[in-house]
Amino acid sequence: MVTLAELKKSYAGKHVFVTGHTGFKGAWLIQILQEAGAVVKGYALEPETSHDLYSTINGDTLCDSVIADIRDLKKLHHEITAFRPDFIFHLAAQPLVRRSYEQPLYTWEVNVNGTAHILEVARSLEYPCAVVCVTTDKVYENQEKGLPFKEEDALGGHDPYSASKAAAEIVIASYRSSFFSGTHPVHVASARAGNVIGGGDWARDRIVPDFVRARQSGKILQVRRPDAVRPWQHVLEPLAAYLKLGAQLSLNGTEFASAYNFGPETDDVLTVRELITEAAAVWEGPGVDFASVTEGPHEAGLLMLDISKARNKLAFTPLWTAKDAIRETIEWYKETQLSDREKCRRQIQQYFRA
Repeated sequence: MVTLAELKKSYAGKHVFVTGHTGFKGAWLIQILQEAGAVVKGYALEPETSHDLYSTINGDTLCDSVIADIRDLKKLHHEITAFRPDFIFHLAAQPLVRRSYEQPLYTWEVNVNGTAHILEVARSLEYPCAVVCVTTDKVYENQEKGLPFKEEDALGGHDPYSASKAAAEIVIASYRSSFFSGTHPVHVASARAGNVIGGGDWARDRIVPDFVRARQSGKILQVRRPDAVRPWQHVLEPLAAYLKLGAQLSLNGTEFASAYNFGPETDDVLTVRELITEAAAVWEGPGVDFASVTEGPHEAGLLMLDISKARNKLAFTPLWTAKDAIRETIEWYKETQLSDREKCRRQIQQYFRA
């Protein structure tokens, strides 16, 4: 559990550099940091559409926004060193599995080289800075044996997205052991989060946005791979974990500079079918077609995380169950009286004071 009081103690008045701030998770993160009193600078590409969450919350008023490519090392170096951040949260990525099949080279360039660029700039810093690099729960070599993955398990990835994120983890570990050990003032950790849901996500090929679009248009939703098991969690869960990890890195970086899993408890994972059934109970509408679609690129059928390290070392455990996450997410989309920014702020305050 993380409270707003804790966040303010760690982040109020501090310079926080966020890559990927115009994305779904980034847009939620800069709102939390605004509540915590941080001075935020974002670095990312333009939002893809005018109805992306960053646009609808008027994100430019929440941070100093730099629109640039993470692959531009010279630009990235200038923006970070000029800002002199106390914290760096690296979220910029090509985050979609199915898009990675369409754009594999771009996915590798952004996810691997982009991470290396962040760490290369961090290596030049001569003052304390906590760096949290966000990867994914899909970094593990998944043989679908029904066991939750631990941080020391073998890395791998079938699809270009998963493989690129596993490669990013190897880059992070290499930089940490080569350059950030000993007396270097910068400390680096990586965060591997489960499948995230929450209001304001409009990405294609994601199950909750697809469900919302079907409800809004009055169409029947066709569900791909309904029996796939995923560690669903509300977007505020991993963001709270990233912030707690960043705070601990800042206080005692040597002890906390490593990789962490963040997700629901292993007995709180749901199938896609269960997720949609819960969502449909909150937002009634046309039926759902659960006929499994098996064609298309490979996607893992089973994925679970062991979060005991986060619990034991960071004292971080999930606050909302998977069903809580689904309810809060669908209610966010159903709410039409409040602005997107007001809806986010209400859930942020609810979560961090619960």
